[in-house]
Amino acid sequence: MKYLVLDLELTGPDLGYHDMIQIGAVLCDAQWNEQSHFLSNVYPENPEAISQRSEEIHGLSIYDLEDAPARYEVLESFEQWVRQTLGRNEYASLKDVILCGQGVLTDVNFLKWAFEEENIDWPFSYKILDLMSLSLLMYKVLKNNGKKVPKSHSLDAVAAMFGLSRDGEEHNALEDARLTAACFKAYWEIADNLKLEE
Repeated sequence: MKYLVLDLELTGPDLGYHDMIQIGAVLCDAQWNEQSHFLSNVYPENPEAISQRSEEIHGLSIYDLEDAPARYEVLESFEQWVRQTLGRNEYASLKDVILCGQGVLTDVNFLKWAFEEENIDWPFSYKILDLMSLSLLMYKVLKNNGKKVPKSHSLDAVAAMFGLSRDGEEHNALEDARLTAACFKAYWEIADNLKLEE
C-alpha cells in the first residue's frame, strides 16, 4: 500500500473554469513515512480566472506564475516522479497508490479533469482517503475515550491536536501535504493502540 498525499492550489472552486496553479505531494509508505516529495507551480490555462479570494489563500499571483511550466508538462513530471520513486516503468500499474488529502475530493477532481483534458490516462487508484472525513470519525472515538478534540475539522485544527503546525508563515502546497501526511500518521498510531472490548 502506498499513500500519495496531495494538496493543490487553485485559482478558484469551479472545475472547468478555474485551474490548478500548484501541486504539492508526498509519497508515503504503508507506515506514512515520506519516501519522496514533489512541488511545482503550474501556469493556468485561464489566467483571467485567478480570484482575489484564492490569491489571498495561496499568495500566488499571475506574475508569480510567469515562468511556471504548462499543465501538460507538470502532469507528465508528476506521474514520472511517482513512477521513479516506486521504481516502476511507464507500463506498470499505479492502482495500489491511494490518493489522500484534506478535503481531497476537490483536489482529485481537479487533477483527474486535468489528466483528461490533456488526454493522459488516469494512472491512479479510485480509492481516496480524506483527512476531514477521517477526523469526523476519530473525534468521536477520542471524545468517547475522554480526550479533548477541537471544534473545527480544518487542517490547522487537526494538526494542532497532535502538536503539529506549519514550519513557516509562507503557505505552499507541499507544506500542507506534509502536514496532512503527519496527521494521518498520528491517527494511524492511535488506531494501532485501540482495542475493542469483547
